[in-house]
Amino acid sequence: MSYTREDVLEATRNLTGKTIPVHIEIQSKQVVLSQPEMRELLGAAERIAVGNCACREEEGKCENPLEVCLALDEEAQTKIASNGWRQITFDEAMDLLEETHALGLVHMAYRRTFAEEPTPREISFVCSCCSCCCWPLDGLRRFDYHDAITESTYVAVYDPSKCIGCGQCVARCPFGAFTPERDGDKVSFVDAKCFGCGLCVSSCPVSAIDFVRR
Repeated sequence: MSYTREDVLEATRNLTGKTIPVHIEIQSKQVVLSQPEMRELLGAAERIAVGNCACREEEGKCENPLEVCLALDEEAQTKIASNGWRQITFDEAMDLLEETHALGLVHMAYRRTFAEEPTPREISFVCSCCSCCCWPLDGLRRFDYHDAITESTYVAVYDPSKCIGCGQCVARCPFGAFTPERDGDKVSFVDAKCFGCGLCVSSCPVSAIDFVRR
C-alpha cells in the first residue's frame, strides 16, 4: 500500500521529524561520540523551555519521565506563557537529553509542516520519544520509514567480529535495524533501517557498534 504526503501529515498531526543523537561520551576504547547537530540546534536558540510529554500523559503506557519535551524560541515563549512550561538553560537541556538517551528514548527534532506550504517551518520542538506512547514516532513508524523520518547525519556501523550476542542493540533499537541470528551468538544489522539515534552505540558493552557520517 502506498501513502501520500498528505496521509503522513494527517497521521502525524502535521509534524515531520528528524532523529538526533545526543552529544554523549562513550566510556570505552572508542573515541568520544560527538553529535554536533544537537549542540548547534540548542546553542542557536535564544530561549529553551521544558514541559510534559503530552503523548505519555495521554497514553500512560510506560514509566518514562514526563517533563522531557523542549520548545525553542517563539514556541518556548508561547509554552511558558500559555502552558506553564518553564525556561531552562542550554546546559540543563543537554543534561536532560543525556538522561533520556540513557533511558532509551529517541531524540526527535520536529518542525511544523503543512500540505499547503511547500517549505517546512523552522525546528520548534525537540522531544524524547518512546514508540509505545508518542504518537509522532508511532504514527511515523506505520508508514515507510524513509518517507516519514529524516535520518541524522550519522549511521551505525556494526562489527560482527567483536559482537558477543548480548542483545542490547536489539532491545534498544526502536527501528528494528538489529535482529538476533538463529544461533543466538550474533545479531544481524540492516543499515538501511538505521536512523542514527545512537542508542545502540552507547549500549554496546564491547564497542562492536560505531558511528560514521552517512
